[in-house]
Amino acid sequence: MSTPLDRFCLDGQTIAVTGASSGFGHHFAGVLASAGARVVLGARRVEKIEARVEEIRAAGGEAIGLPLDVTNRESLEQFLDGAWELAGRLDCLIQNAGVEAGAKTFDMIDEEDWDFVLDTNLKSVWLGAKLYAERVKAHDQEGGNIVNVGSITASRTIKGQFPYAISKAGLHKATEVLALEAAKLGIRVNTLAPGYILTDVSRVLLESPGSDEFRKGIPQRRYGEFDDLDGPLLLLASDASTYMTGSTIVVDGGHLCSSL
Repeated sequence: MSTPLDRFCLDGQTIAVTGASSGFGHHFAGVLASAGARVVLGARRVEKIEARVEEIRAAGGEAIGLPLDVTNRESLEQFLDGAWELAGRLDCLIQNAGVEAGAKTFDMIDEEDWDFVLDTNLKSVWLGAKLYAERVKAHDQEGGNIVNVGSITASRTIKGQFPYAISKAGLHKATEVLALEAAKLGIRVNTLAPGYILTDVSRVLLESPGSDEFRKGIPQRRYGEFDDLDGPLLLLASDASTYMTGSTIVVDGGHLCSSL
């Protein structure tokens, strides 16, 4: 007899994760594999994803690693094609790859900083969705699922996050437009927006002298842990969210509710 929890099971599904060599992507790959998914890990640091693949396999999961530069169309195409070859379908694409330009205000960044961040965090989301949709259609796959990894910086502004915050604000809007326009192909598109959790991107802020004072602005009075994202991730990646598209799930300890 089936139960509501069965809808969160990922048995038989193939899920690809970009930016899987560290941070959220590294963690997400293990969570998805433990829920039964075949996981395809992509990143530029091939040795990192190969090590993560071995960890997942040792734990009984199924995973492969492929080189991926999300700013390069050919690399994205090869990554997606490789994912399809694993099982003849790709049920979900987790677009997680992201970078920042350091603690720089608008007058400190240069064009190279801007292009690096916007190409990685925003242009790649459009291009990845476009190439994924083309393959869903070409393979006659019945629908698909895209989960974009955003950030509360899309709504909450502090100094030194330009152009990172702009890229994430654009990503959140891109999710809405993609959800509207990809529905004709049966593709759902949602955003998972973490609050402040220690990663390579957030390290400069969360390990700074002002970190303790900043933490007091979060109603739960703590920074997030990777595990705090597990439930929302499984919701969006699984059939439990089949009537959700264009949505953003915020996981931030109530930070957006705070005026501090």
